[in-house]
Amino acid sequence: MHSVVLSPGSPLLCDSLSVFVYHELDGGALAREQPIFTTRAHVFQIDPSTKKNWVPASKQAVTVSYFYDVTRNSYRIISVDGAKVIINSTITPNMTFTKTSQKFGQWADSRANTVFGLGFSSEQQLTKFAEKFQEVKEAARLARDKSQEKTETSSNHSQASSVNGTDDEKASHVGPADTHLKSENDKLKIALTQSAANVKKWEVELQTLRESNARLTAALQESAASVEQWKRQFSLCREENDRLRNKIDELEEQCSEINREKERNSQLEQRIGELESEVREKETELNDLRKQSEIIPQLMSECEYVSEKLEAAERDNQNLEGKVRSLKTDIEESKYRQRHLKVELKSFLEVLDAKIDGLHDFRRGLSKLGADS
Repeated sequence: MHSVVLSPGSPLLCDSLSVFVYHELDGGALAREQPIFTTRAHVFQIDPSTKKNWVPASKQAVTVSYFYDVTRNSYRIISVDGAKVIINSTITPNMTFTKTSQKFGQWADSRANTVFGLGFSSEQQLTKFAEKFQEVKEAARLARDKSQEKTETSSNHSQASSVNGTDDEKASHVGPADTHLKSENDKLKIALTQSAANVKKWEVELQTLRESNARLTAALQESAASVEQWKRQFSLCREENDRLRNKIDELEEQCSEINREKERNSQLEQRIGELESEVREKETELNDLRKQSEIIPQLMSECEYVSEKLEAAERDNQNLEGKVRSLKTDIEESKYRQRHLKVELKSFLEVLDAKIDGLHDFRRGLSKLGADS
């Protein structure tokens, strides 16, 4: 029965661990275990249902220590969180401590049927813990080899004593010697029985380790399959991301082209507005010219009327010689005005024709510009 006892007056968790672990020995004696290496880390255990996810065993970093049992010549990793023992793992030569990241390591304990994980605050602490694990593992292997050698030696002595005892019985019958040999023989038989029991126990432990190894292998294969699946999903996501980036680049290029087209349309609209303003001005000038052209028939009628008056005046001149000089003056003035009006009319008609031609050219240019846009 294992228990944890604290030294009086000392806190539960401290840098210099003062925890004494006791276990019952044959005859009720007590042996004391003390830590040979101590560090602090966050403790995790594998989820027993999924065998994949880590479950925190401590809310914060706790003390994790290596203990050495002098009597049993064994090593254990022990960690206590409050009054709860969260790690009590006996190290065997078959165990392996694996670094899974720069600050995290794990090992499988077949007796506890679980996998322990430790998260350290620095890579240096993880390295020191891993080196100590390897050192303690090697010491456990040496202790196991020595125990096996002792068992084999005891078994050989037992068999030799049994043979020697039989020969002595056949050679002579000595009372005290026979009693002593029987006693020794009985002790060796007991040791041999215990050795056989230990062999069976080791066989059971070996089978347990094999089963644990099989479970860990299956979990590793599942993890590898999960990793491959995540890799495929990551590859698909990366391809989709590249496709979306290309689509975004195409859309940005289209937006740039649309903005340039909008700018060109804005310039064209501005130019069309200016041209429409010029057209309105030209139409106003054309209307003015049309109004002025309406006066031409009146001027023509006036000219005809003046001509008629002139003819009448000439006829009257024949009849009225006395009024010839005054009429000639009137005629000269009338002719002068007529010539002047004709010149103005001709000039006005030329200007009007030029304006009309310019307006027609302007309309043709405006129609061509509208067709091009």
